Amino acid sequence: MRVRPISPQALVDEVVERVDAIAGRWARVAVDGAPAAGTGDLADRLVSPLRERGREAVRVRATDYLRPASVRLEYGHHDPDSYYLSWFDTTGLAREVLTPLAASGTGQVLPALWDPEADRSPRLNRVALPERGVAIVDGPLLQGVGLDFDLVVHLWLSDAALHRNTPEDQRWTLPAFKRYTEEVDPTGLADLVVRVDHPDRPAIIDSFE
Repeated sequence: MRVRPISPQALVDEVVERVDAIAGRWARVAVDGAPAAGTGDLADRLVSPLRERGREAVRVRATDYLRPASVRLEYGHHDPDSYYLSWFDTTGLAREVLTPLAASGTGQVLPALWDPEADRSPRLNRVALPERGVAIVDGPLLQGVGLDFDLVVHLWLSDAALHRNTPEDQRWTLPAFKRYTEEVDPTGLADLVVRVDHPDRPAIIDSFE
């Protein structure tokens, strides 16, 4: 494995540079990784520096695009295969966030489709992104399901760190991430892979060889 240590702020700066280099009317960015990887933290930190460059940004969380409980929990609350296959409404995410930001899209983005606590739509208004605007989507299992992103950053954890950093009551999801690694190869698909075993000391992975 060839890695390049980088500070958390330098990582933000590098991702922002890559986003700012994306041509087109809008940019669609994914920060992919297990919840234990801290995808939301990195995604949130991209917003202000992008706005400083004149690129308005909207945050979208995969956890706000869950399917209804009747679908999500059909096989129980702790089924890793359901988590892998059925929890996240990727069709809705594509329809409400990514397709509107395609070249011929409307620029109208829906930040959240489903409130899992209330188990109903939050009924949010769409956000009109100006040209050069950016949608930053974070969450798990975002690759290999046909989602059309312009840039994918994958936050990678070693098996030991993934287990250690996942709360005990969420470890039932770990087989889903093993399956994701084996079937999708997210590190091979992503544009940028970052090792985050220690969040205060990230490292960009240039090669796993």
